[in-house]
Amino acid sequence: MNKSESCGSWQQLQDDECIVLFQRGEQEAFAELVRRHQNRIFRFLLRMTGCREEALELTQETMFKAFRALPGWRPDAAFGTWLFRIASNAATDRLRRKKVVKYVPIEAHMDFTDPAAGPDDELQSAQRVRILEAALQRLQEDYRQVLLLREIEEMSYAEIGDVLGLREGTVKSRIARARQALLEICKGRI
Repeated sequence: MNKSESCGSWQQLQDDECIVLFQRGEQEAFAELVRRHQNRIFRFLLRMTGCREEALELTQETMFKAFRALPGWRPDAAFGTWLFRIASNAATDRLRRKKVVKYVPIEAHMDFTDPAAGPDDELQSAQRVRILEAALQRLQEDYRQVLLLREIEEMSYAEIGDVLGLREGTVKSRIARARQALLEICKGRI
């Protein structure tokens, strides 16, 4: 595909096709990759850091690192999974340097209420979200991370393994332990 053919149809291309075009000098192909993935990366980083400014900075850092590494990139994993790995490492490094792990309350950025629900239903739903958020904050970092990637980002076990550099079996067991710990916290046992 030449430049004039590609300019109007970026959205129709797969990520790997955009990467090949970028590697051939099509800068707009990388811009399309950023448009596709930046919001998910930002939301993940916001939940990891708890700070909008830090999440924006880390999103930009993630995209810059991807831009620099993409000319030599080999598709060992899906591009989106590879970006999440970069973002996850950046967030983990930042949190460890600061020795702070805080998560943005889910209800501040997501609407879980049923649009047909009445005020009582909305109140109960908001209370459940607050309870879940408080329980998530009490989980250790590695448990929170796998739950966010699995339940919020809807990644497969294999993708989570790629992001975190873990075997699929380890991911499954960590998610199981994280869910169990979350249940224990919600029941008031921990």
